[in-house]
Amino acid sequence: MNSGVKGTIGRWQGAGLMATTLLGTGVFILPQMTIEAAGSGALIAWLVLTLAIIPVTLVFGRLASVFPHAAGPAYFVEKAFGRTSGRTIGLLFLLVVPLGAPAAIMMTFKFVNALVALSGWAEVMTEVLLLGILFVLNFRGVQVSAKLQFALTLAIVSVMVVLFGAAGMNLSEMESVASGVNTDVSLIMVAASIAFWSFLGIEAMTHLANDFRDPEKDMIPAMIIGTVLVGLVYLACTFLLLMLPTNANVAMVGVFDALLGGYGAQVIGILGIASGLATVNVYTASTARLVWSFSREGILPRYFDHLNSHNAPVRASSVVLAMMAVVIVLTYVTGQELEHLIAWTNGVFVIIYFVSMLAAIKLLRKRFLPLIYLSCVLCLILGFALGVSMAYALILMACLYPLLWWQKVILSRRDVSPAV
Repeated sequence: MNSGVKGTIGRWQGAGLMATTLLGTGVFILPQMTIEAAGSGALIAWLVLTLAIIPVTLVFGRLASVFPHAAGPAYFVEKAFGRTSGRTIGLLFLLVVPLGAPAAIMMTFKFVNALVALSGWAEVMTEVLLLGILFVLNFRGVQVSAKLQFALTLAIVSVMVVLFGAAGMNLSEMESVASGVNTDVSLIMVAASIAFWSFLGIEAMTHLANDFRDPEKDMIPAMIIGTVLVGLVYLACTFLLLMLPTNANVAMVGVFDALLGGYGAQVIGILGIASGLATVNVYTASTARLVWSFSREGILPRYFDHLNSHNAPVRASSVVLAMMAVVIVLTYVTGQELEHLIAWTNGVFVIIYFVSMLAAIKLLRKRFLPLIYLSCVLCLILGFALGVSMAYALILMACLYPLLWWQKVILSRRDVSPAV
């Protein structure tokens, strides 16, 4: 499909974009949270989830390479099940921004506080100021972000290699951690339901398929390289935290100080802030692409049907970022907790992933069915693990689909001219 967007991203830039999207806000935070939930069982949670997410990545990569479209999963679902279903998934993605954006920013500011003590409205206003930086990045188009984020990925991986190399001298402690892994299935499932946040971003890459020079050739390799690399980084982080317990608020800062003698707050803090902003940046770009696509189709106002000289939907980006700013303020005022935001956000994406996999059954060749079925099983398991946190996503689905179906009926009646 010719969308009017000339692709500029190559395979390795795409891999960097994918990796930093997944590493994002959680790279040095989520391992700590999963250990708090499951102890050493967090290692099993990360290993199983990394292996289980590969089929999902392959299916999304194939869908995006065969059907490149700015609407991503919404477009796949529309092709498989009709316009109402597709628009429901698209709006579901848009409505997760009020949960995902503040959660991502709150996680990012754990690293800011490791460098500079901020609290109250000073923290809120700094968060809003950082959204202005994201606007500048999105004004030039996603290709600039891809180049910067590839370099960031290399920096994060390099730090983890150095830390793991330094820890390798403590072989007895490494063997002790490996031999004492907790195998409590219920706790591992809780940890996996938290860890799923780290793989939110797989579907976001599908929105950017038209930004690749050759999506059919480069999408799947880029997504797989990024996913596997991220899984290894999270496993390494978790292993280090289990081997070197610390009382630091950001545990990876304590690990860095213990292994390398200091400067953990500076190094981990800067990388954590940069990777967190990178995640919000990609979601801003993908959400703006979806708004732009819906505008072209007449679902949203024509005002958003505009690309600047860098092929970036700058009007849509402005509104998305403004909405994030409003939600950040409201989140602070209402005192929402990070764990709840993460769980509710994960629930929405479980629905998006599951329905996208059902669409893949109809859209892809039969040789992909084993991968699709494995992906569906993963979604069902995660949904069960999230429990009541799935309520937000299910309520949204129950409200959106009937409303969009009724809108379709009303519009079709208006299009029918009365008999004369």
